[in-house]
Amino acid sequence: MVMKKLMMSAVMLVVAVSAQAQGDAITKFFNKYQDNAAFTQVTVSSKMFGLFTNMEVDKPEDQEILEAISKIKGLRVLAKNEARDSRELYKEALSIIPKDFEELMFVRDKDQDMKFLIRESSPGKISELVMIAAGNDDFKMLSLFGEIDLKKVSRIGSKMNINGLEQLHKMEKGEKKEKGGRD
Repeated sequence: MVMKKLMMSAVMLVVAVSAQAQGDAITKFFNKYQDNAAFTQVTVSSKMFGLFTNMEVDKPEDQEILEAISKIKGLRVLAKNEARDSRELYKEALSIIPKDFEELMFVRDKDQDMKFLIRESSPGKISELVMIAAGNDDFKMLSLFGEIDLKKVSRIGSKMNINGLEQLHKMEKGEKKEKGGRD
């Protein structure tokens, strides 16, 4: 019995460490380019999202958005304009995405490719949303983490003018793309 508990604890520790290492891949990508002046980097902490929840609103839909915001733990955006290497950055970013992320949606609009990937903490509970986008001369990567409701995130993206998140409104509730290959 003691041996069984010890083995179970060891397995849980290995799983936790490997999950942490996988999550770090996205952070490492952000960190790799954070000091490069050609990139714009934005980081919004949970404290900032918490400040939004203290606002008073008149409309019920705005209250719903504030409730969704209160569950978000952070937002990171990395962008590069006038990027001759945008397609290489896109491929590099996709290559570092951990295997426990699932492709949610792919959008191709003229010269712009955009992929949305999610990590679920449990079935139906999204803990991280990653958007990677590239055009002929621009690159964007966004990581939103916490407890995420896609429909509400789409509305938040529209209200806060976060480029790309408005694409999520095209999704029907519960609709996900089949897991497939990556570019």
